[in-house]
This record gives sequence, structure tokens and C-alpha cells, in this order.
Amino acid sequence: MRRIVIAVLCALVASCTITKTPEFVGGDRTSGVVRLAYDLPPLQNARVDQYMAQNNANRACQAWGYATAQSFGDPITTCTTTSASECLNEQVTTSWLCQGQLIHSSTAGY
Repeated sequence: MRRIVIAVLCALVASCTITKTPEFVGGDRTSGVVRLAYDLPPLQNARVDQYMAQNNANRACQAWGYATAQSFGDPITTCTTTSASECLNEQVTTSWLCQGQLIHSSTAGY
């Protein structure tokens, strides 16, 4: 009976899906590349809040003088914490390309 309870609990934990919001972790202003990332502990499945990810990427690009951001490439997963041969935490990083020039209302002639 105890084994069944443990198996059920493991299945429930493994099937947990958590919404993650990628945050700014760096990039290169000159090339207009922004990097956003989130942590992913073991036994969790992540669902990325795409609206917030786009918003965070746009804000980072706008701080650099660009208008918007467009995601590109595949996410890169890196193990950030290990114990023996087990990965205890992964970081998932996405890249965004800043596009266009930000037009300020003082230069738009309104």
C-alpha cells in the first residue's frame, strides 16, 4: 500500500505544470539581442507565459532604443545546480532580437 501511495505522489508531482515568466538576464545592446530566462526545478513542467515574455523582451529592447522584440532560435537549457550526477535546477534561456527604432513623441513632430 505504501508503494502505491508513493507512486501516486510521484506521478502527481511529476505532472505539475507551473507557469513561468522569463526575466531579463542579459544581452548585447549593439547587436540588439536580449536574453530572458527562467529556472526549472526537477519534476516540474513549465508553461511559459508568452504574453509576459514578449512584454519583458519589448521593455528591454525599448530601454535600448529599439521598438519591439522578436523571439528567435530554440531555448537553451543549462544545468545550474548539481548534486553528484543529478541536476537539481535548470535554467532555460530564450533569445530575442530587438527591431525597429523607438520614436519619441518629442521628435515625431506632433
